[in-house]
Amino acid sequence: MRKYVIMGVQGSGKGTQARLLAQDLDLVHMSVGDIFRWNVQHHTKLGAQVRRTMAAGLLVSDDLVEGVVRDRLTQHDWNYGFIIDGFPRNERQAEFFLESYDIDGVIHLDLPDREVRRRVLARRLCSGCGMDYNLLASSPREAGRCDVCGSALVTREDDTEEALAVRLREYHEKTNPVLAIFARKEYVVTVDATPGPERVQEEIRTRLSLPPHDPARPS
Repeated sequence: MRKYVIMGVQGSGKGTQARLLAQDLDLVHMSVGDIFRWNVQHHTKLGAQVRRTMAAGLLVSDDLVEGVVRDRLTQHDWNYGFIIDGFPRNERQAEFFLESYDIDGVIHLDLPDREVRRRVLARRLCSGCGMDYNLLASSPREAGRCDVCGSALVTREDDTEEALAVRLREYHEKTNPVLAIFARKEYVVTVDATPGPERVQEEIRTRLSLPPHDPARPS
């Protein structure tokens, strides 16, 4: 059983890298962001709270994140292990995580703030089915329209220069102490997230002594 944490600022490719690892290693990918987005799209009470917070350019509260993660981990559907992104968010959560689970590695995707801005401000979201796009890497076949359902693509409410500046500041303030805790346990591998996804994935696997990615394996 393998258990990994993947950390990185918005736009660093955490979701993509986590999915590639999960696909090959039969891991369950637990994404706090995906859980929140599902709730926003389905207009739940949690979703409304998350939407207000993100529209203000703030990070969702640590207590709310911790509750979501605890609930997800209790489902015990991760027979071969998991890879989690979006958690832990602070030093207390990191200590709790280390006490509760035998972590095999922490993947830190390092991306300069200027590249974060370039990537994040190019993101688009389908107003119908919620499909994610990035105009730099995954543009739709028809400009402004979703390939899946044909609905209009929109900019996320929280993808503005002002909101991004707040999130970057909060991310660095909270993440550096968490990385320091994991680093003391010699769990952290820092990978440059600037290259393309396949190169980043190759570097992650080399650093963690994992088998090469098999692109032919079905997801």
